[in-house]
Amino acid sequence: MAVNNKLEFPTMDQVEKASHEDLARWYRFLLPSGKEQQAILDKIADRFKKLGGMTPEISKRIGHGGT
Repeated sequence: MAVNNKLEFPTMDQVEKASHEDLARWYRFLLPSGKEQQAILDKIADRFKKLGGMTPEISKRIGHGGT
């Protein structure tokens, strides 16, 4: 997920198994750089919203720094 404080793009399988908090972190901090990454980000957004989206508690835990 994070390597040397750099957030890495997950695989589709990782997105399917991710926690609400992992999805929130990816949703907030990942920027796509191609069609494959955009498809992953779309899947993250879909699952994240189905789980209730951003809550104040999750937002506080993940902060604004990405890790």
